[in-house]
Amino acid sequence: MPQLNEPLTFSPILKQIIWGGRRLGERLGKPIGDSADYAESWEFVDRTADQSIVDQGPLAGKSVAELIATHAHELLGRHFQCKTFPLLLKYLDCNRVLSVQVHPGDEYAMQMNPPDLGKTEAWYIVEAMPNSVIYAGLKSGVDRTALASAVRAGRTEEVLHSLKPEAGQCIFIPAGTVHALGDGLLVAEVQQSSDTTFRLFDWNRVGTDGKPRPLHIEQSLDVTDYDRGPIVPQTPIQQADGWELLVKCDKFSLRRGKSNASANRELTTGGHDSPVILMVTTGEAMIESFGWQPRRVPAGQTVLLPASLGSTSIRLSGSSTNVLEVTLP
Repeated sequence: MPQLNEPLTFSPILKQIIWGGRRLGERLGKPIGDSADYAESWEFVDRTADQSIVDQGPLAGKSVAELIATHAHELLGRHFQCKTFPLLLKYLDCNRVLSVQVHPGDEYAMQMNPPDLGKTEAWYIVEAMPNSVIYAGLKSGVDRTALASAVRAGRTEEVLHSLKPEAGQCIFIPAGTVHALGDGLLVAEVQQSSDTTFRLFDWNRVGTDGKPRPLHIEQSLDVTDYDRGPIVPQTPIQQADGWELLVKCDKFSLRRGKSNASANRELTTGGHDSPVILMVTTGEAMIESFGWQPRRVPAGQTVLLPASLGSTSIRLSGSSTNVLEVTLP
């Protein structure tokens, strides 16, 4: 049986949705077709209906579920008892404002039929047009009554906190946070592997069939955290090993590595008996460790480092390389 002794890459799962565009191909090298509605590229997923498939090497053709079934200790290390991988990583190309949504936490989601995880997520802004907007959290003082009144009057935007994002910023969206991505954004998203989305407001639009899309107003009101208030971009925390910590929560940790304008930069990752996922959002990186050939990782590629690989070196070249490191808690 082939061993997990080198990094793994996977074929992206592309989702065509009306609010998509073409930047997944043009900026990130995804194999898109001629259409202009490529909205999401699922980089790494382990759900019943959606499985990332290894795209090269001795394990080519294997799904994440198969790898966990046959190589749990090598892949997951100290998390080997996980039956499924608890995170989903993707890129989004937003060319229209998305619906206003809110996700439940684990306790609520596990009572649904069928049960699911809740959804805490983080957005890393790869590109943002000058007029792009993100809606994240409620304005201060907005309670359930005020939110319900605004939704039913078709004026939800009036109670939402908004911000103008910039490339390189990270927005953390814990479960229970009302949110919506605006247009003109290219985003890397890290989330719990969950499909528990409640649509609170859809900007009074109609779908392709000429009818309004279904809303989940009562469920949304039930799971919204009214104490959280406005969400602002995360403040990066410089760490001793050269990485910047963007998010640390009970679902995942997210760090960023940036190249140095004056010279190539070297960082290390892994070695903690846990898998690491790397997303190169811009530029180019080279990864290497004992026992396998150095691997070039261009912008848009996502790489899984199994726990068994141990410490891995990452060289960032040029002046504009950014790499995200995603780990389990």
